[in-house]
Amino acid sequence: MNKPVTPPTKPTSSTQEPKRKPRKRSPRKPVNTVPQQDFRQKLLFITIEVLALASIASYGIVVVLGNAANGFSGTSFLGSLLPFAAGVMALILVSTIFLIAWWRLRSYLKTHSIALIPVAAISVVLTIALLSGQDRFSQSIGQFRTLVGGKEEAGRVTLNHQVFAAYRRYNSTNLNKMIQRAESYNAAIAEAATEFEVDQNLLQGIAATESSFMPRDSYDGGHGLFQITAVPKSVLEEAKAHLGTDRLSLSDPRHNAFIAAVTFKHYLAEMKNDVFLGLLAYNIGPANGGLLFIMKKYGVTDFITIQPYLQLLPRDYPIRVLSYALAFRLWQKQGKLLAYEADNNAIEIQRLGVPGLP
Repeated sequence: MNKPVTPPTKPTSSTQEPKRKPRKRSPRKPVNTVPQQDFRQKLLFITIEVLALASIASYGIVVVLGNAANGFSGTSFLGSLLPFAAGVMALILVSTIFLIAWWRLRSYLKTHSIALIPVAAISVVLTIALLSGQDRFSQSIGQFRTLVGGKEEAGRVTLNHQVFAAYRRYNSTNLNKMIQRAESYNAAIAEAATEFEVDQNLLQGIAATESSFMPRDSYDGGHGLFQITAVPKSVLEEAKAHLGTDRLSLSDPRHNAFIAAVTFKHYLAEMKNDVFLGLLAYNIGPANGGLLFIMKKYGVTDFITIQPYLQLLPRDYPIRVLSYALAFRLWQKQGKLLAYEADNNAIEIQRLGVPGLP
């Protein structure tokens, strides 16, 4: 017979397993966090250091490559190309040595105070700036721009020096007299320049070329200070709107200046902000399709290549305007006209630059 199954008996308290006591969790250690103020301070120091090193690197590239390109210009492999390549290799080598030296100096300064690192970086930048001098650095920038800009930059430099040469040829006595005559009209010209966002010295140069600041009606139909002739209708309407009048008077210097400013701005925009072409278009006007028609007809794109096609048209007009504008800029900045060939005036004039040109 099968034995009856007896139900399982519950374990007595004596046979029960002892309850485990809950483990005491040790308090969590606080995570080491950098205070917000310390983080911002470190970020500031690193930013200053990076900007200083970037400035030093930019200066080295401009000076070394600019001077190398100027000193070894040409197409000869041994006389030009190879020495220039050697200059680039020397720049890389010097840069590597400088970075190694800087890293060691940085590690040393860090043991004393992290604040010394940006101070040292700024000190190096200031030392280089003082030793190099502004004029020497400006020359290096010009040489570097010629290297990078290629044909376009070479053309720009050529035109700039045409302007400088034209300024040099002016009789200083006559030029001073014209600047004195301009004083009566400078307020109107400045207002027009501000109203239409045109360089004031450029407008003064146009007026000097057109009328020598002796407003009159000329035999070829020019009127007033800027010798206004035929201008686009849209230009006249814009001038009326800015002057707040329905009738324009070409004998009024203020009206004349406003019309000239908006006309020049119109042609400058048409010539894609090329100052030489903008001035040439201003001088030619809308007759026979204007300058834009001539450029499309002969397939030219800049002031240098268009000159052979101008024939009887005044190809030197932009040069004359810009040389007068340069004289007005010198008067405004220096309070006097500088003789181009005297002392270091040529470098100072070139540093100031021709109004309207980069």
